[in-house]
Amino acid sequence: MKTSEINEMTISDIEERIENEKLALQQMELNHSVSPLDNPMKIRHARRNIARLMTILRQKQLQK
Repeated sequence: MKTSEINEMTISDIEERIENEKLALQQMELNHSVSPLDNPMKIRHARRNIARLMTILRQKQLQK
């Protein structure tokens, strides 16, 4: 997800998206521990996407 797309979202949308991404990451990590994923880089991308969402959320909260 691009930063410009995240900037267009509302705070509540970003919070909801963070929760969904965290659940997906948790599921990916669990699946990876049982049997290796086809592309383990997906875990890294998911973590970075969550960090990106959290950063923009914090910026929006400070602007208010």
